[in-house]
Amino acid sequence: MPDTYFSLAMRDAIAHALREDPSVFVMGEDIDKSVLGPTQGLVAEFGPTRVRNTPISEQAVIGAVIGASLTGMRPVMDVMFSSFFYVAMDQIANQAAHIRYMSGGQVHLPLVLMAGIGPSGQAGSQHSESPHAALMGLSGLKVVVPSTPADAKGLMLSAIRDPDPVIYLMDVALAGTKGPVPDGEHVVPLGVAEVKREGRDVTVVAMGFAAAEALEAADRLGSEGVSVEMIDPRTLVPLDVETIVASVGRTGRLVIAETGRRTCGFAAEVAALTMEHVWDSLVAPPIRVTWPDVPVPYSPALEMACQVDAEDIIDAVRRALQMSRSVHV
Repeated sequence: MPDTYFSLAMRDAIAHALREDPSVFVMGEDIDKSVLGPTQGLVAEFGPTRVRNTPISEQAVIGAVIGASLTGMRPVMDVMFSSFFYVAMDQIANQAAHIRYMSGGQVHLPLVLMAGIGPSGQAGSQHSESPHAALMGLSGLKVVVPSTPADAKGLMLSAIRDPDPVIYLMDVALAGTKGPVPDGEHVVPLGVAEVKREGRDVTVVAMGFAAAEALEAADRLGSEGVSVEMIDPRTLVPLDVETIVASVGRTGRLVIAETGRRTCGFAAEVAALTMEHVWDSLVAPPIRVTWPDVPVPYSPALEMACQVDAEDIIDAVRRALQMSRSVHV
């Protein structure tokens, strides 16, 4: 399999969908320039009717995307930075997330809203958000966060083909990374986690950029004799709870690494689910590795300090291995 850049793997999946289905079209701000890469070259191949540049008005454009999907089209919107979701939350939360439920299942909304999450190189807090946890709690949206180019391609094609609204989040720190990607059609089903590395001592669940860092941490800990099982959820909604709790049931220890803040985050949800399902198997409390509860700073040094990296995950694994739970009868 040839190595492909993460953002271009997304582009290849979108192009595949455009070729196979005339109801698919793409919209977005500066989509012809493709600031983050996933729409690069699409205008040249498919023309400005199916790949449409839009005004800077996220609320209006997402409203148009919802309307188009209600008529049977399959729009893909490049929102660029997920911070921009906040100016269109009425359309996302009150409309896209709820229309199928409010119609009694009579109406589907096959649409994809894709955007970058996380720090993007001193772009400031208004271009560095990671709102996946808020989107997870809306009920009615599927939320996807790939961590490898192959998953980026496979999940994008599944998202476009899905009958319901999908939020597709690309960790900006991964956009320029490369990895093997299958040629032609490649599909990764939504709602299925992947065990990226098998292990026996501790389970690490990590998403997005944190997943890539978790694999590095697992390699380094392996040289010390620590066996880490690393799980990439890939889809946050629906979450593959079975794969996660089965792993923690075997290892007895859990570290969750997240590209996002600590309070009310994805890591907190996984910790709670694990304690509900395999409490008796835990020999240590779950440990969360997250951003601090602050806006993402503009300062290069402070921005880097906020990110979750391999060192943070290694430290958390070591703490998990040193702890044990006292059981009182």
